[in-house]
Amino acid sequence: MSDLTFPPALEDLAGFGGSDEPEFEMFDEFESPEETADWLDMWTGNDGVDGREFRCFGKDFGGGYLALWPVREGRPPEEQPVVYLGSEGDVAVLGRDVGSFLWLLAQGVDPHSCPGKAESGDPVEPRETHPELAEIAERHAPGARRAPKEILARAREEFPHFQAVIDAMCR
Repeated sequence: MSDLTFPPALEDLAGFGGSDEPEFEMFDEFESPEETADWLDMWTGNDGVDGREFRCFGKDFGGGYLALWPVREGRPPEEQPVVYLGSEGDVAVLGRDVGSFLWLLAQGVDPHSCPGKAESGDPVEPRETHPELAEIAERHAPGARRAPKEILARAREEFPHFQAVIDAMCR
């Protein structure tokens, strides 16, 4: 697996098609650290970012990024938290790992609807469930289905300092 190659769960998600939802598009592979650094520099106003802070794998239609946040040292990509970095500065931890993120998507939750609600514990309104995404989630995270509110709460509990990390990056 090259450094930019998706793990199997994200590869399966990238192959998902036939719907306008979820409302983001997957890249063909992880964005290069150089491309991520260019975007983070503009987004944070900090030219000291090197692009390894996040592994970007998709983008929503408003310009926000979906990424893995590699904070679990020595753990594989699929065990890293999934985060949302919105174009307007809104952020959220969307799942403790790729499997929980898949279950969030399978239950009709769009990533851009989570910032603010993920941090406050407010309910997130799912749209419609996606059987094909549920199959992907079950294949990669069997038995890990949780309600969207619980997925976001667990992520918030494990990574309560995410906003502070982002704030520290901004100039």
